[in-house]
Amino acid sequence: MGRILFIRGGAVGDFILTMPAIRLMRETLPGTGIEILGYPSIAELAVATGLADRVRSIEDARLATFFAPGAKLDPEWCTYLAGFDVVVSYLYDPDGYFAGNLKVAGVETLISCPFRPIEEEPFVPAAVQFAKPLEQLALFLDDATLALDYPTPHDLPPLPAHGTGPLIALHPGSGSPKKNWSFESWIEVLAGLYARDQETRFLITSGEAEETVIAQFCALLDETRLPYTHLSGCRLVDLGAIYRQVDYFLGHDSGISHLAASAGAAGLLLFGPTNPEIWAPVSSRMKVLRSATASPAGISVSEVLERIEPESYSPPLRR
Repeated sequence: MGRILFIRGGAVGDFILTMPAIRLMRETLPGTGIEILGYPSIAELAVATGLADRVRSIEDARLATFFAPGAKLDPEWCTYLAGFDVVVSYLYDPDGYFAGNLKVAGVETLISCPFRPIEEEPFVPAAVQFAKPLEQLALFLDDATLALDYPTPHDLPPLPAHGTGPLIALHPGSGSPKKNWSFESWIEVLAGLYARDQETRFLITSGEAEETVIAQFCALLDETRLPYTHLSGCRLVDLGAIYRQVDYFLGHDSGISHLAASAGAAGLLLFGPTNPEIWAPVSSRMKVLRSATASPAGISVSEVLERIEPESYSPPLRR
């Protein structure tokens, strides 16, 4: 196989859960050219870590015709797609129109993969489900864990300098308010950790869509006078490099939590309405605490503090 194209839309977490499948292809077929058709700001995670060679944006209006039956397809896109020996698609295509049009465009080998994992017993991690269709190419995923080496940029924002203790990162947001623990509870946890070791350093991270919400969290945190640094607006690749340097990560079921896990970080993730047996990162270093009430509110501060033990921190990953 000379060239392979992965087509993957979706959010950050969806893409990262697909990265074990991309890695499987790269490691099994090291001489194969791998490209990704997706959202560049997300898919560049695979290029930066060597899993793929290049990215092309999926946000091209000309691709819309590929989702309509009998439509006139753009010649440039047909030539591009037909130039791959294998196309692996994770796009939502319930009627099969996209798959049919890929055949019309000249794609000879198409592997159609699930857009979302099956959430029925027996529960199987999403990362494993997303790699399963590659068995059609005799590629079998033995290990879905990730510990990717995100490159450290020259202009990486400075990490907290105050204190000499562990560096703990917290991402208190997610793509859905239903997944989020209360700001007050997170602050109680940080206060509890600081009481254990007043050399502890805290790093708060936020994405572009969370600026207003996380600003409210930081305003509450300011009232406690706990020392912290807030990083916002970082590229995902840069965040991945930052998470390789932290001692511990705290968060919810979110794309950023998957990013931290993909960098090999140790940590604790709080789960409410989603099933961690499916949606949690496959990682021996990233632990999960699931609410008994299917809501993060069912998790107590004491439960979280009991699960965070200094011996779980991960300074060996720092470079």
